[in-house]
Formats: sequence, structure tokens, C-alpha cells
Amino acid sequence: MSTTATTAGDDTDLSCDGDKRRKVAIIFAFCGVGYQGMQRNPGAKTIEGELEEALFHAGAVTEIDRGKPKQYEFTRCARTDKGVSAVGQVVSGRFCVDPPGFVDRLNANLPDQIRVFDYKRVPPSFSSYKFCDRRRYVYLIPVFALDPFTHRDREAVMASLGSGEEYVKCFECSERGRKNKVTGVMGKLKVDYFDAKSLDVQSDILSNNSSALRTDVKIEALSKFCYGEEEKERFNRILSYYVGSYNFHNFTTRMKADDPAANRSIISFTANTVINLDGIEFIKCEVLGQSFMLHQIRKMMGLAVAIMRNCAPDSLINTAFSKDVNITVPMAPEVGLYLDECFFTSYNNTKYEDSHEEVSMEAYKEEAEAFKLKHIYSHIGSAERRYGSVALWLHSLNYRNYPDLNYGRNGHNTEQVC
Repeated sequence: MSTTATTAGDDTDLSCDGDKRRKVAIIFAFCGVGYQGMQRNPGAKTIEGELEEALFHAGAVTEIDRGKPKQYEFTRCARTDKGVSAVGQVVSGRFCVDPPGFVDRLNANLPDQIRVFDYKRVPPSFSSYKFCDRRRYVYLIPVFALDPFTHRDREAVMASLGSGEEYVKCFECSERGRKNKVTGVMGKLKVDYFDAKSLDVQSDILSNNSSALRTDVKIEALSKFCYGEEEKERFNRILSYYVGSYNFHNFTTRMKADDPAANRSIISFTANTVINLDGIEFIKCEVLGQSFMLHQIRKMMGLAVAIMRNCAPDSLINTAFSKDVNITVPMAPEVGLYLDECFFTSYNNTKYEDSHEEVSMEAYKEEAEAFKLKHIYSHIGSAERRYGSVALWLHSLNYRNYPDLNYGRNGHNTEQVC
């Protein structure tokens, strides 16, 4: 295959056995489980690595350009972390596009957990990264994560029960074979004290009432916590503290406060919908912003959950925005996060609308929803049911592991239950 150089500003050049190489935007979805993130990384299994190979085998990239994304001006709309999924990801580049069956050929060379919806002709100057003006992410957090009395740590349980009790693993987490959780044990009765706070049986258990301590009886305490209007109002109020333009240097990795890149704008952050996945209720948290840094959303969620569980004061979010304050905030697990949609509003409303196609997810909403249910939602639900990623993380969410959760408190943590 021969490739001829393009003239600056030309929309096409001759290559790929006479076909024309065109600037296009490719809209696709993927489930990030098993991948080391979106961005191509030699030696690592990545989404871009899979996509670039599919482009080559589909005839969109020449042999001479294979493995050299700069040669065909490859750009991504958003870089997702390890294990993070996407429904509305967009990449762009100059590809050899033979329209009949192009999308089918790409999908035939991709695993089922990566699906291309379509591609759009775009002008030569188009960059999926630079032309994207907003990005919306969703984080699905289990409802139980907001309950201050579920999946507490060993020290918190000991403080509430007093010394002298024998502790083993959290009953719920022990069902998954995890041994680093704790629960009070009296005789052969196992009670999840992380949940027992809200139960009437608690008074009998804590007073060592013999009638409650029958041998060979196992009680799995169920929390009465639910995501009602009061809880929803409080959680949305906490998330709203992030809305606006702030310095997010404490919500990413290895970035100094005086770095201009630390300044980001959040347009909205809401948590109004509850969905059931594999028998577990999840809150759908949607955050819309111009762009996000590495781990930013997971750290925003981590601190918001810590505040809901009374591990940190509400004021800590505003404190974290201060340039002269360096604190470490907790980071929620990656499994619940996915890129929901990339928006090209300004581009779609410009002069290009008459000569090039609109770049949006509007025509693929049903297809995207089906992919989401089959691959992303099913994985998030089953992963929490099987591995308890969030539950395990909650056990570590305390001021001993994250001393900075105490930052700004008056006196000692006399009211802290985490």
C-alpha cells in the first residue's frame, strides 16, 4: 500500500489502494473491565490498542501507519481510567473509509465489549478532544454506601460496643470470602454490627441478653436506611458544592495548586435516580463538566460519600479547593464509573452544519442503552454482588486511613461514627 502526503487543509488524500482517506469521528461504547484504561500504552491491554488494531484489519489504517496514531491524527474525546467504561466515547482521525460495511468490519474485529455505533464526516481541523465542549459521566454508588452504620471498620465497632468482645469478619463481606472485615461474635451468633444500629434487636445483643444469644442461630441484620427525600436532598446538596469553577488540585494525582490545569468547571452534579442491579439498589450520580482530570470524579465521589457517612464535615470540600491546602481525599472504586456522553454543541451549531454531519449520540440512544444494560450495568451489579468493591472500600473509609478527613473539625471526633 502506498501513502501520499496530504496538502495542508485538504480533506482527503489518495491512499489505501486508491480509496480516499477522510477525517471522521467514530462514536462507540465499551466496557472497561479487564482493560488498563482508554489510552494506548505499549505492553498494556487498552481500549485504544483494540480499536487501532480493528482499524488496521478493517482497512482504515495502512500497514506503514500501523501503531503510529500521530500519522493519522488520532485523538480521543476523553481518557478513561483503568476499569472505567464508556457509552458515548468519540475518537477522530484520518482513516481510509470505504463506506459500505465499514462499521460492520470494525465490529467484526472488536470484542463484544467494544461496539462502534457509527462514524461521521468532519472537517480537516476537527479534533474529538478540542471540539468537545462538555462531558457527562455517571457514577453508580450503592445506596448502602451512604448509610453511616453499614460496613464500618474494626475500631468504630469496638468503640460502639466497648472492649472485651471477640471480632472476626463482617458477616456480609465474609460471604464473599473476604477476611479483612469485622463483626462482633457472641457464642455462635453472628450479627453484622455495621447494620445492627438501626434494629430493635440491638439492645438485646449489646446487653448480652441470653435470650438473644441462642446457639446455632445466625442473624443477618438488615439496615433500614433508604434513599428517601431527606437523604436525596442532603446528598444533592453535598454534590452541589462541586458546581462552579474551582481549583481541583486535591482531587487528582501529582498536580500542584499553581498548575493552570487544576482549574476545572463543573456544570451540574446530581443524584436523583435509583436503579436496581442484580438485587442491589444503586444511585445514579450524573456529573457534567467541561473536562476532568485523572481520578477527579472518583475522588469527588469519595469525599461526598465520606461526608454522607459523617466521616468528614461538609466544609471540607470548600477547604479542598484552597490553593494553600494540600489534603488527601478518599477515592471511590473505579467499577461504578462510566463516560455517558460527549457533547459537541458549539461544533454542531457552527458553519460546519451545512457541509458536515452532526456529531452526537441522539440517533444511537436505544442502541447505547441496550449496550449499557448488557455490558456495563450488568458488570457493575454483578461485581458488587460478587466482590463487594464498594463494601470493602467503605471499611477503610475512616480518619485513620485518611487523616485529612479531620481537617477543619473543631476539637476531636466526638460525633464521628465512621
